[in-house]
Amino acid sequence: MKKWIIKESKLQLVDVEVPAPADDEILVKWHATSLNYHDYLVAMGVIKVDDGRVPMSDGAGEIIDVGEKITKWKVGDKVMSLFFPDWIEGKPTIRNTRNISGESFDGYACEFSCLQANQVTHIPNGYSYGQAATLPCAALTSWRALQVEGKIQPGDSVLAEGSGGMSIFAMQFGEMAGAKVYATTGSKNKMERLEDLGVEEVINYKEDLKWGKTLNQLTDGGVDHVIDVGGGSTMRQSIEAVKVYGNIYSIGILGGPKGEILFPKLFFKQIHLIGLAVGSASMQEDMVKAIEKSDMKPIIDRSFPLDELDQAFQYQETGKHFGKIVVEW
Repeated sequence: MKKWIIKESKLQLVDVEVPAPADDEILVKWHATSLNYHDYLVAMGVIKVDDGRVPMSDGAGEIIDVGEKITKWKVGDKVMSLFFPDWIEGKPTIRNTRNISGESFDGYACEFSCLQANQVTHIPNGYSYGQAATLPCAALTSWRALQVEGKIQPGDSVLAEGSGGMSIFAMQFGEMAGAKVYATTGSKNKMERLEDLGVEEVINYKEDLKWGKTLNQLTDGGVDHVIDVGGGSTMRQSIEAVKVYGNIYSIGILGGPKGEILFPKLFFKQIHLIGLAVGSASMQEDMVKAIEKSDMKPIIDRSFPLDELDQAFQYQETGKHFGKIVVEW
């Protein structure tokens, strides 16, 4: 079988034997993965991993063999991975978030792998493997922010920054919940696509450097939920955009890991600011149930074959994508 590994901080495609599951394991034949910024940092050697580590935090495939002790799954079940393979339910802890798929734990840029029974969940009915592979990281992060932490209500407002995977999912989940959705982008072409998705108002942050204040005025006092993906480059404007007693979810550092915060604004606006990373298996299962009750489908920008994973990362680096980039085989 083929699999990608990280060796000396570089991607390498190798051929190895197909593994056999132990009594308490399942054997999954993977068919798709999708690219996240975390995967990019691993692939580029920014996040250091052990030599031989299989990258990619997202995976979707089918179970083709089960160990004798397995009762939860059967051959033919379609499943997807977990970003935190040990976080099954409850709150995050040091213990259950210690292993990260594609970093400290082998990821899914491979044709086959063996896992414990609780390290996968079902994919949504009617989803292709490529569609399902977009969900475990980007979609679950946005779902957790709005539904689990924010407890979003109909009539709330959501600001999703940019047009990457997490932001697009935040727009979709916001609309699913009956919220008004706002967005920012630096591309005129992407502005039109965001409007086509039903966004109330799109702000070009390259033309309006004080877009946070602009959104505060547009929404008559600020946005209920802000999905901040830029980190150092966006947090100051996110604080301007959010309403008094509103919510900011810090879920990305696309604009850098460091930045300035005006602390008086933070506490006088009485903002709920939470940093979060993906979610648990239980959250993922709840998200799948909600998706199955809707007609929501992920926005996929482009698909690459498995042996072109390195080229997929090169395309991701351009920032031209709208939604998710997937790799399918």
